[in-house]
Amino acid sequence: MNIKIVIFAFIAFLLGFASFAQSARVKGIILDINNNPINNVNVSCSGSTSQSNANGFYLLSVPASQKLTVIFTHVSFKKVIVSLTLKTNEELEFNLVMNEQQEQIGEIIVTTNNKKRVQGITIIAPEVIRKIPGANAGIENILKTLPGVNSNNELSTQYAVRGGNYDENLVYVNEIEIYRPFLIRSGQQEGLSFTNTDLVQNVDFSAGGFQAKFGDKLSSVLDITYRKPSEFGATFEASLLGGSFSVDAVSKNKKWTAITGVRYRNNSLLVKSQDTQTNYTPTFADIQTNMNYQASAKWQWSFLGNISQNKYQYQPLTRQTKFGTIDQPLALSVYYEGEERDKYETYFGAMKTTYEATPNFTLKFIASGFHTLEQEHFDILAQYRLGEVDSNIGSEAYNDVAYTRGIGSQLNHARNDLDALIINAEVKGFHDWRKNEIEWGVKYTRESIRDRVVEWEVIDSAGFSINPPIINLPKNEQPYSSYEGPLAPYQNIRATNFNVINRFSGYGQWSRKGNLGTAEVSYNAGVRLHNWEVSGANSKGDAQFTFSPRAQIAIKPNWDKEMVFRISGGLYHQPPFYRELRAADGEVLPNVKAQQSVHLVLSDDYSFTMWNRPFKLVSELYYKSLTDVNTYTIDNVRIRYAASNVAKGYAQGLDLRLNGEFVPGTESWISFGYLKTEENSNNRGYIARPTDQRLKFALLFQDYMPNIPTVKLYLNLVYNTGLPGGSPSYSDPYLYQNRLNDYRRVDVGFSKVFIDNNSGKSNSNWFGNFKELALGFEIFNLFNNQNAITNTWVRDVYSKNEYAIPNYMTTRVFNIKLSAKL
Repeated sequence: MNIKIVIFAFIAFLLGFASFAQSARVKGIILDINNNPINNVNVSCSGSTSQSNANGFYLLSVPASQKLTVIFTHVSFKKVIVSLTLKTNEELEFNLVMNEQQEQIGEIIVTTNNKKRVQGITIIAPEVIRKIPGANAGIENILKTLPGVNSNNELSTQYAVRGGNYDENLVYVNEIEIYRPFLIRSGQQEGLSFTNTDLVQNVDFSAGGFQAKFGDKLSSVLDITYRKPSEFGATFEASLLGGSFSVDAVSKNKKWTAITGVRYRNNSLLVKSQDTQTNYTPTFADIQTNMNYQASAKWQWSFLGNISQNKYQYQPLTRQTKFGTIDQPLALSVYYEGEERDKYETYFGAMKTTYEATPNFTLKFIASGFHTLEQEHFDILAQYRLGEVDSNIGSEAYNDVAYTRGIGSQLNHARNDLDALIINAEVKGFHDWRKNEIEWGVKYTRESIRDRVVEWEVIDSAGFSINPPIINLPKNEQPYSSYEGPLAPYQNIRATNFNVINRFSGYGQWSRKGNLGTAEVSYNAGVRLHNWEVSGANSKGDAQFTFSPRAQIAIKPNWDKEMVFRISGGLYHQPPFYRELRAADGEVLPNVKAQQSVHLVLSDDYSFTMWNRPFKLVSELYYKSLTDVNTYTIDNVRIRYAASNVAKGYAQGLDLRLNGEFVPGTESWISFGYLKTEENSNNRGYIARPTDQRLKFALLFQDYMPNIPTVKLYLNLVYNTGLPGGSPSYSDPYLYQNRLNDYRRVDVGFSKVFIDNNSGKSNSNWFGNFKELALGFEIFNLFNNQNAITNTWVRDVYSKNEYAIPNYMTTRVFNIKLSAKL
């Protein structure tokens, strides 16, 4: 680990361990309807009183084992009375939104969920994210169980939403846009997602029809908020795949708060379960911190920083993959020489300040920088033997290759290096004016990319070099006649690009709540503007401009059944990022236009009670009309763009999600999605796009033993129909419209909870210092399904055939996990 990481860690932990905060029985954050903290709220119960501070935070000690009445009062807001019953030593986090218009009385927890429900945002609880098992556990692991979100690669954190690809999703942390490395080509190289789940407070997700305040992408928005700790705390987790550690801290005067997390991951356990036997030495590590400072009642400052270092060393040894049919089984045996050495280092820092000029006017300024240094170096020689498998059970050579159909070799070489620096500066304004909410923002982005691409591939079949498919060469009639054409690699890309992209973007939107007869109505309308220009060492593009209007209307009728109907959509653009400008030959084309999509989303949220427990059914019908499409191919997670706008397309589908307490006290859900997305390039006709995942079914389920409630079960099940893909490199997609097999995966976890917040453990022994302590056992790919991500194409010059050998993902893997919270 280099000196930058050491210095960063020392400063973060020095600030994080500033002091200890005092414990409390009832604690929380009090906000107004605009999510601004409310100061000086009087909180009283049974003679005990407390007041919220400038952050809206309060602490209150209350009697246990009896029904309590907690009263919240403020001169500018209506009184709130809440009835609660707490156990001995229980610490309840009660976050409250105070309203100026009406009084709230009863045994309730007041949150902002209703507002997000109107906006069509899916809310995911951080506790669910941390507990649900998965080969790549985290936020993305949970997103893949939602309807409309698809992935057939458990080693990757990337996901496709409603027909889009991995580059069409916005990710924000604390309103700051997050970027990911450029060169990663396979899921096993990714290592860690940016988001540290130990630091998360809120996770909101929108799969389409989102508001103008979010950026210029075509598919989805993942909006994450990190916690502001209220007291000292620490979490720890260790498993066979790595570990994590985080610390919460608060200064004595409550003005400083810090939360810092360190993570380490090693995917050897998963990768070694694949067909390829390897010497695999990966190290994925990062350190991340979020610090906040309440300078005054009007000024707030925060810093978000992250340093990650992913080293991927891969030395394949042998591989044997069996395929074919029962009566004609085939096998591919491969022997390797060489290795791959990849390295991805990213440095990210962002400063954010919030100034409350008046009670009705707030300004925010955000500045961020992202620097990535990436190298992708490999020389791998693969010598293969393709043959028929001896299926005679009594034979001494049973299950071995008995007859060889073809032999050959393949040499891959790469020396790819990239250095990218992205700088952002943004100003936002928020106004409350006569029951109207007005929000606006202006942003400048500068992207500086230095990229060198050198990669080639040579393929030999039975001693004869295979010509590249993309250039015209004399026909090879060997061995019957001599070949007079030049010897050329099957693939050859060489390019050096120094490019700068300057972007100016802005938005304005208006929101209002009202009534239409007896129904409640919410309105939102806005527009985004984006101007950019690409310049390079040898070329300069034209300045381009997009205009994107968007709108939402939500109606909640005054019915006995609680339902919210919503229609949303607009014109969405995706100005090209660097990868979308680089063509298959490595050349950057600066005048590639923004892809354009018209969204229309119709949805219904139906909340009801079943088995005396709350449930919600969300139904969404959507359609996207796509123009100026920049076509692409996907190989594992690597996307290669055509860098042109010669196609049009569409995406349409239906998403259903039923969530609720299938088991009392736990949240589970069932998801179903139907999707059809096609494109028409150069008027050749409509074909399936690479992300055309027709059907999707997912189940996320939590349970516990009735007689032993501390033993819990977590189930994560995903079924996706096969994607188009697995075609040879540089092939014409109109000639290869085969689909991979269906993706089926079940991950299950069992957990024994020794201590939790409600266990009532005393502090008389060492274990009493823990708030939570659990030991888990996980089984990944429970039913040992063979899921393919791509195909390896083996050529045989004698039979003139090409064989598609599936590249299978991970098999069944066992993991043990220990988690604790102080």
